[in-house]
Amino acid sequence: MKQILQSLKTGVTEVAEIPCPAVRRGQLLIRTTQTLVSVGTERMLVEFGKAGWIEKARQQPDKVRMVLDKIRTDGLAPTIETVFNKLDQPLPLGYCNVGIVMEVGGGVTGFSVGDRVASNGKHAEVVSVPANLCARIPDSVTDEEAAYTVIAAIALQGIRLVRPTLGESVVVTGLGLIGLVAVQLLRAHGCRVLGIDYDSAKLSLAKQFGAEVVDLSAGEDPVMAAQRFSRGRGVDAVIITASTKSSEPVHQAALMSRKRGRIVLVGVTGLELSRADFYEKELTFQVSCSYGPGRYDPNYEEKGQDYPIGFVRWTEQRNFEAVLDMLADSRLEVESLISHRFAIGEAEKAYELIANAAPSMGILLQYPTAEEKTEAALRQQTVKFLSPRQSSSQQTGVSVAFVGSGNYATAVLIPAFKQTGARMKMVASSGGVSSVHAGRKYGFEETTTDTDAVFADPEINTVVITTRHDSHADLVCKALMAGKHVFVEKPLCLTLEELEKIRATYVHLEARDNRPLVMVGFNRRFAPHIRKVKSLLAGVSEPKSFVMTVNAGAIPGDHWTQDKETGGGRIIGEGCHFVDLLRYLAGASIVTHTRVTMASPSSDTVSLQLEFADGSIGTIHYFANGSKAFPKERLEVFAAGRVLQLDNFRKLKGYGWPGFKHMNLWNQDKGQKACAAAFVKAVSGGEAAPIPFEEIMEVSRISILLAS
Repeated sequence: MKQILQSLKTGVTEVAEIPCPAVRRGQLLIRTTQTLVSVGTERMLVEFGKAGWIEKARQQPDKVRMVLDKIRTDGLAPTIETVFNKLDQPLPLGYCNVGIVMEVGGGVTGFSVGDRVASNGKHAEVVSVPANLCARIPDSVTDEEAAYTVIAAIALQGIRLVRPTLGESVVVTGLGLIGLVAVQLLRAHGCRVLGIDYDSAKLSLAKQFGAEVVDLSAGEDPVMAAQRFSRGRGVDAVIITASTKSSEPVHQAALMSRKRGRIVLVGVTGLELSRADFYEKELTFQVSCSYGPGRYDPNYEEKGQDYPIGFVRWTEQRNFEAVLDMLADSRLEVESLISHRFAIGEAEKAYELIANAAPSMGILLQYPTAEEKTEAALRQQTVKFLSPRQSSSQQTGVSVAFVGSGNYATAVLIPAFKQTGARMKMVASSGGVSSVHAGRKYGFEETTTDTDAVFADPEINTVVITTRHDSHADLVCKALMAGKHVFVEKPLCLTLEELEKIRATYVHLEARDNRPLVMVGFNRRFAPHIRKVKSLLAGVSEPKSFVMTVNAGAIPGDHWTQDKETGGGRIIGEGCHFVDLLRYLAGASIVTHTRVTMASPSSDTVSLQLEFADGSIGTIHYFANGSKAFPKERLEVFAAGRVLQLDNFRKLKGYGWPGFKHMNLWNQDKGQKACAAAFVKAVSGGEAAPIPFEEIMEVSRISILLAS
């Protein structure tokens, strides 16, 4: 199927061939009929992509500071590589979609196959969208009209924050699509509306919708015009739907407002606010968030947990429904806002129009009908890139499939496995976009959104799992039962029950001549500095003391890794690395373990104590309350009157260590490439796994217990 992607590195927009997405629990699979290009938002993205490196940096000074901190702690080369990988990720465009439900995901109620729905789906022939971001379209509303649902909901949410009452005077600054919809919705509320813009065509439309207007291109003074419009009292409210770097729209809004007036920012402006503007009038200023309550809340959008209507009357989905009702009753007119129509195959022309700032309003993209393209053709879940002869070296005998192609996989693990000379056979993802990017970039033969195809392919003998943590255990077991070797990015699993299931599956395969290998991406033990530490400790027979300090940094509580069901929390998700590292260096089993946690709000700040069977002890300080300017990881080893100190996997120093003083690397090396190479070597040579299975199970069990 076709989907529109944009490069943030170059600004180039393309219509790419993408596998049909898999429908997930809580989502609807939708065949698209129309999408609306959000000219303001999508023009900003195109312009950012086409900007040079210096201009990109100027637009994101906070990101520049993060990059400088990373250079100081990790080195120049890894930082540049991280930045380039981030910008290299293709961006799926669009958020105003209309289509027909093809399939209903598990747990979804209120929708059926065949329903026409409006959603925030992308510009793609098929989209998979959470049910709470979809609304059924009334029969009397056309697909073209319904394409404006999401844009109109953005305007509606801004109006709800303004809380207009009958007869109030309201200014709308910026008469793009959102502004012109806002004019109509305010008029429907019984408000008097003053529209402000430079564009005479947009001003004409605003007049048509019942607003008085101010033409900035003619030199009209908006503040004086607002004073006249409000009969000298000052306007009751201002809704800013403009897009500009200037703070002038906010300043003007304050000047034209009455005492205790309301200002709501829906668009994007500068925010250099003057206290004097707001102080004397006691003005309120608020930024509106997208379509309404529920936006960016994973419990609402991803898990489908609706807000009780008695407490939250208007969620984003209910705002969609309100807009569709307005369209059905002809109280909202959008036909006159349509300026261009393009078939999806000609979408590049639409973006050329946007990039050249040619006059345009509502740009609709139209998609093939069922007669023009069958459902079977749309549902193709595999896209081929290369034939086996064209793909990379196959001398290792290792044929790899990746399940998951997120940031870490594409930036670190996939290139690490490609470097080993393994055959890059297939890459899978649920949405298709990231796997297509990875497939093209790293020479995979094919990409798919059908995970089962990975396990069914007889040419694949090795599966690398890099999905979200809650799926690891099930995928590991499926791969083992299919006779595939498994490399799973940490953690192995989230619960003791899942751990036992993996053990049982592995034991069940014991009778096989070539039982598959299981490997977890505990890469720190493969880092060159750690190998050196291990060799130095080999001559020490007495117990050792280890102190591992991790300046982990804060992660928002609503991030998926913090969700106990999905990510398992940070001790399972990342802390397991350091449990494994100390277990490896001690060379002995962990016999006791304890955890001390800082009180909320820093519950991610913990100290873990480990005691080993040989009498060694270890402490892991996993801290989320430090500065990013400080190096992330530091290891100290005390043994036999000597000390080793490793600073962020770049500098290793020895104190009192005969024959060893230091080992320095210019750039950080945490052992990711060596970890992948060791696994591929074991698979290729029929050797034992680089980390013994029972050791993996021990570290995983301890990590789960420490996280509980």
